[in-house]
Amino acid sequence: MKKSFFKIGFWISIVILGISCASKKVAVIPPPVIVPEVKMVADNFDPDFDSAIEKKWVDSIYNTLTFDERIGQLFMVSAYSNKDSVHVKAIDKLIQENKVGGLIFFQGGPVRQAKLTNRFQSESKVPLLIGIDAEWGLSMRLDSTYRYPFNMTLGAIQNKKLIETVGIQMGEQNKRIGVHFNFAPVLDINTNPKNPIIGFRSFGENKVNVTESALALMKGYQSQGLLATGKHFPGHGDTEIDSHAALPTITFSKERLDSVEMYPYKKLFVEGLASVMVAHLNVPSLEPKPNIPSSVSHNIITDVLKNQLGFKGLIFTDALNMKAAKNFREPGEIDLEAFQAGNDILLCAENVPVAAEKICMAYQDSLITEERLAYSVKKILKYKYKVGLNAFNPITIPGIYTDINPIKNDALQYELYENAITVLKNKNDILPLANLENEKIAYVKLGDDVNSAFVSTLKKYTEVTEINDDDLECLKDSLQQFTKVIVGFHKSDKAWKSHAMSEKDLTWLTEIAKNNITILDAFTKPYALIPVTAFDEIEGVVVSYQNSDIAQIVSAELLFGAIDARGKLPVSINEQFKANDGLTTTKLNRLGFTVPENVGMNSTTLAKIENLANYAITKKMTPGIEILVARKGKVVYQKSFGYYTYDNKTKVSNANIYDIASLTKIIATLPNVMQQYDQQKITMETPLKVLLPMFNNSDKQDIPFKDLLSHYARLQAWIPFYKATLDSAKMPLPKYYSKVANAQFSKQVADSLFMRNDYHDSIMKMIVDSKLLPKKEYKYSDFTFIILKDYLESVTGKKLDVLVQEQFYKSIGMNNTTFNPLQRFAKDSIPPTEIDTYFRHQQIQGYVHDMEAAMEGGVGGHAGIFSNAMDVAKMMQMYLQKGNYGGHQYFSEKTFTDFNTCYFCAEGNRRGVGFDKPQLPGTSGPTCGCVSLTSFGHTGFTGTMAWADPDDELVYVFLSNRTFPDSTVNTLSKENIREDIQKVIYEAITK
Repeated sequence: MKKSFFKIGFWISIVILGISCASKKVAVIPPPVIVPEVKMVADNFDPDFDSAIEKKWVDSIYNTLTFDERIGQLFMVSAYSNKDSVHVKAIDKLIQENKVGGLIFFQGGPVRQAKLTNRFQSESKVPLLIGIDAEWGLSMRLDSTYRYPFNMTLGAIQNKKLIETVGIQMGEQNKRIGVHFNFAPVLDINTNPKNPIIGFRSFGENKVNVTESALALMKGYQSQGLLATGKHFPGHGDTEIDSHAALPTITFSKERLDSVEMYPYKKLFVEGLASVMVAHLNVPSLEPKPNIPSSVSHNIITDVLKNQLGFKGLIFTDALNMKAAKNFREPGEIDLEAFQAGNDILLCAENVPVAAEKICMAYQDSLITEERLAYSVKKILKYKYKVGLNAFNPITIPGIYTDINPIKNDALQYELYENAITVLKNKNDILPLANLENEKIAYVKLGDDVNSAFVSTLKKYTEVTEINDDDLECLKDSLQQFTKVIVGFHKSDKAWKSHAMSEKDLTWLTEIAKNNITILDAFTKPYALIPVTAFDEIEGVVVSYQNSDIAQIVSAELLFGAIDARGKLPVSINEQFKANDGLTTTKLNRLGFTVPENVGMNSTTLAKIENLANYAITKKMTPGIEILVARKGKVVYQKSFGYYTYDNKTKVSNANIYDIASLTKIIATLPNVMQQYDQQKITMETPLKVLLPMFNNSDKQDIPFKDLLSHYARLQAWIPFYKATLDSAKMPLPKYYSKVANAQFSKQVADSLFMRNDYHDSIMKMIVDSKLLPKKEYKYSDFTFIILKDYLESVTGKKLDVLVQEQFYKSIGMNNTTFNPLQRFAKDSIPPTEIDTYFRHQQIQGYVHDMEAAMEGGVGGHAGIFSNAMDVAKMMQMYLQKGNYGGHQYFSEKTFTDFNTCYFCAEGNRRGVGFDKPQLPGTSGPTCGCVSLTSFGHTGFTGTMAWADPDDELVYVFLSNRTFPDSTVNTLSKENIREDIQKVIYEAITK
């Protein structure tokens, strides 16, 4: 009885629907009396509804749809936000007349797409499913959006939680612009290096790695309500034909396909994969009829995918306008066959009206049943419910760009490349590059794409010389003087650009490797290295996968040991390197680079620094500024503001070097003194007469070392030594100065001004004879470090400028730090410090501003160093790491702790031994008052500051030329600009 009732109800429903395929008249909605009959049909459909509410909504919507509207739900048509009004109106028509169920967006922009989505949704009776093919993020299709690494890059990452985070971020961004389906992840196992269409889009050649990576990405998507689509079923990884152009053939057996190609699908089905996209492939082992695309194969889709594998999610065809499909059947016919084969959604139909007509006629001819139609349409409606289309709200347009491009995108990108970049060869532990004092490094570029981020980052670690030459023999000659050669192979990061090595690249690489100790760093997909025959000659091989700026920065970090190597090769490179190869390397505790969010800081808060810097420049407190912030071993902020002078002609940059004034004390003199202490050549109680015998029998002979360096020795602040060498008109006396250098006058003070060599003795005698202050209290004095310079030179037998280079700068990689910079650098790379009208009577540029240091030929224990923020930060990081940097232990942790102790705080003296320390309660001082008591640093007269905080693992460097054009007014200090910036830095700390 029930079966009879069902059959009668079924045929009555068809009649009432009033199907007329030829005329395409609007069908009549079934009257309520028939609803139970339709419902009975639906009862035979098992949609696995998650709730009764979901089922009720699906049934209610389905029962309101006309026959044409039901057919329309099957189509997801191509839409573009970068096309003209003709295209937009064509989509309008498909929605309004053909009742299509969804759109797949291609090229355009996020805001334009969101606006069009709102328009199209407003025209549709049932809200549209919106899809996009965005495998590496929205930037695969849309401008002004973020680009994540390709899947092959992600496949090198062993920490799959990071890939899940990629999926989460992609999910957030897709949802923000109204997208419900992303046609990803790619589940193809790329076992064929010649695959023209998958390749880098695959996570690799190992089925387990592909599965784990894709699963992580899927979980990320779907946790945000963005539904994932596994593709390209049953497996597009071993083809040499692009299915956009023709029909590829997969020759594997059923057993091989089941155990390898289908392995990821089976695993992801268990984990809740929402949908599958079926490829256009000829698979004879699964479809015996010749040259039948898998996308229209009932055997593959219904028998294998649905029945054998038990998949119950949505099934999409691959785009039906691809030649592998369109060459098989005409538009309309291909759509009908795809639906009959078991697909739910027909993607990118070429002619929707014709396709709908074909499906309608097939229905009339009983080739398609109501049950079959209901099965797919209700499944589509079910997923519309799942993505919230039961309560659709238009997309909010304002704020889209900001919302989909947050700083956390870059934060994750750094982590991804830190975990992906792979070291494949490391002969004799060439990596990381250590012992920089023994190295002379060259860089040679191969490939045809940009390399500026890589080269500039390399140069932040040590001196690296770019060698460019169009002639190979000349290049080889130039490289003979270098101990190591880094070859960077840079190819376009655009997806479909050729990544192949040219014959010239291969020849040059072979010749360079044959004659030099060589490190090859490939910023391209691994397959590009297949033609390389010189691997035996290459000492270090690194695969960085892509040529993005962040990839280049992180790769340079790895070469110098700021990070360790963690990546594993996702695909094989001939017999040389196999999938899952990847060496670990040692981390050398050098500064690296990232964004603030990766070290528990807030970029938006740090951006306030710019306002303070520009305020200082606008108010003419200083013409130029460079500021650096590092935390937890990573530089997170480095920026320059202003110009060399107030004429605003030459902008300052991070490459400029500044006169850092009294920072010289802790950047040059103090670390060498600490080594003497570490070697137990001095103690905290060593008296001054032992340090320098010239103080024997003076009133200063018994000053302890600790008191001397704590500015607690009753010494005068300073003596204007230069005044004794000037005439009554304040001009240099010929007795002391010469306009040309000679054997007697070799200490250059300024342009065309040289001091007599023996005047240093007079300076030291004045210090020895100077009166002690009557009261023992904190009094800052330059004498301390003038004295220490003499001490160091006497016990080491080396001049301070030579000593500090040998002991610290060369091995640390402080290649922009020096006394007398004009001996190494062009004058136009150095902002001027003053227009001197009282001593040297010229613009001071490239010569030390401090008068006594100038009289010493530019080398003072208290002043004279020129540097940039990056180099200063290296020394501060070395202190922060208690004497360790770049694999060197320069002095013991105990030595650092002894020097970073305030021994006289109880007496009201905040100073450490050589270091400045935070101000004591109720007093003024050098910091914002928000630093820890363990913090330390120094300030300089030219408007400089370097401060480190062990508690917060923080380094702050501020450089300026505030003394230009006149040093007498120090508004920068009076307005606490350096301190206010430091306060912002601490406010930016989030954890």
